[in-house]
Amino acid sequence: MITVTNDILAKVEASLDTMRPYLKDDGGDVEVVGITKEMIVQVRLLGACSVCPQSFMTMKAGIQEAVMSSVPEIKGVEAVSIIEE
Repeated sequence: MITVTNDILAKVEASLDTMRPYLKDDGGDVEVVGITKEMIVQVRLLGACSVCPQSFMTMKAGIQEAVMSSVPEIKGVEAVSIIEE
């Protein structure tokens, strides 16, 4: 069983850092919300990325690919929406 460690989180953040310049060029960003025990990274798209019609492609072809190729322990990436009251 794989345990989520600070090392894994650091690797995920480092892989996201490779994507952030492209996201920021378009007025967006991404943040890690958490990593499940099933090793799924939960992210929230921020700024322009949160409402962009291309965000699905950004998630699959960009963010998920970057994370999974850099951190083999990760099994997937999903976008979550957190509504603040």
